[in-house]
Parts: sequence; structure tokens; C-alpha cells
Amino acid sequence: MSDEFDPNAGLFGDPEPEKSPEELLNDYAFGKNPNRAVAMETLFGKRLIEDTLNDEKLPIEGKMSFVFKATSHAVLDMVMQCLPPEYREEVATSLDSFIGMNLVNQRFKVDLVDAVMTELSKVEQEENESDEQFEERLGKMEEGWWYIPQPILNGRNPNDAIQEEMGKYGLNQ
Repeated sequence: MSDEFDPNAGLFGDPEPEKSPEELLNDYAFGKNPNRAVAMETLFGKRLIEDTLNDEKLPIEGKMSFVFKATSHAVLDMVMQCLPPEYREEVATSLDSFIGMNLVNQRFKVDLVDAVMTELSKVEQEENESDEQFEERLGKMEEGWWYIPQPILNGRNPNDAIQEEMGKYGLNQ
């Protein structure tokens, strides 16, 4: 594969740059998802599609929706089962919030993370403020932003909009 380290690369030019621990983790966590998808298709996808297509009672749209929901359900079950029990609630809560935020993004045609980062990029470090103090102030501003009515959400605050979207799907605790 072209993204793997070539031990001979230095013989023909500059050596490949070493990846940071974060880059290595991202490669492992996300880079193998195509391989995981093929393995899961082998595990349950082909059988699910075949069984669903053979069901004469469902229209094609219903079959496609069922396959998507059944696959998503199976993947989510696999993720939760491989987590230690003490992490399941935190991961589920984070996932629900992420889904809620993306539902808001879709509904209002916005990107809330980009919007908050754009606002924070306008904030300048004060003259006598240390880097640590500046980072702390930015963190507090970012936390507060989610509770302030935003024009991009027709005056709704992002947190309430997210909670509302999560509620539509029973994802609020």
C-alpha cells in the first residue's frame, strides 16, 4: 500500500516522515474501516441482503431501509459489546450527542463545529495574558457558545436545538 512506510524510501530521496502517535491512531481507527466494512459484509451483510430481497411482502424502498437499519443496529451492537461496561454509557451519550448535532447541521444547513471555531478564531490573546490563560478563556467561551442563541439557528441556542433533535429519536437520557 502506498501509505505504508517504505524502509527503502531513503535510498531514492528524502525518507518518509514519521507519523505522530495521533496519526498512527487515526490510521488504525479510521483507515481500516474499508477493510472492516468488507469483513462485516461477509459476517452478516450478504445474508441480510439476500434474506431481505427474498421477502416478497416489502417494497424495494422498505427493503433498502430495513437493510440500512439492521446493518446500523448490528454495527452499533458490535461497538457497544467490545467496550468495557464502564465506558458504554459515556460512548452512547457522546454518540447520541454527535448524532443530534449532525441532525441540527442537516436541518439548518450549518456546521456547528465550524461556526464555533470561526467565532473563536476572532478572539485575540490579551497583552498580559499567558498562553494557558488564553486557552482557558477560549475553552470557557466555547462552552458558553453552545447556550447562546445563534442567528444561524434562527435564534435557537445550539444545545437546545441538539436536545430537541435528539428527543425526536428518543436519544435524550
